[in-house]
Amino acid sequence: MDGLSDESLIQRIAGGDRAAMAALYQRHSLRVHRFLVRMVRDAATAEELASDVFLDVWRQAGAFEGRSGVATWLLGIARFKALSHLRRRAPDALDDAAALAMADDADDPEVVAQKSDKAAVMRACLQRLGPEHREVIDLVYYHEQGVQEVAEILGIPANTVKTRLFHARRRLAELLAQAGVDRGWP
Repeated sequence: MDGLSDESLIQRIAGGDRAAMAALYQRHSLRVHRFLVRMVRDAATAEELASDVFLDVWRQAGAFEGRSGVATWLLGIARFKALSHLRRRAPDALDDAAALAMADDADDPEVVAQKSDKAAVMRACLQRLGPEHREVIDLVYYHEQGVQEVAEILGIPANTVKTRLFHARRRLAELLAQAGVDRGWP
């Protein structure tokens, strides 16, 4: 099954081939899981949603039209699942004990020392982006999707993807500068 294309695997899955489903899962599960973790910010929830994604693939493989790549299709399903989950989820209530346990964001010497880890600072800055900008950055840089593929996954025009990417990069540069880190890209 390793030599088969994703599209061939989907055709076989539509015919009920369990081995093809296992091959597709092995090929794409990590990417789908990581994408979902970044969206829902909880590994256990992401695991459940990833299972739902591949269950939908098993059930709906015959509906795949091939207008996009299989990876793009999978990430589109994953995005829909994550957004549905986030809409259903009740906001977490903040109690007094949790509020007191939160760390102060003031730049004392200890915080300055922690900020020296550029990767940690980058992750923190990415989390401060709005969901639309974080989503575009995630798909382009972490999942190596092109503008057109991102547009298909998100269901928006390619020019909107370009605009969001421009603003996301600019905001990320501002956040990194505020954190005392030079630009994260050349």
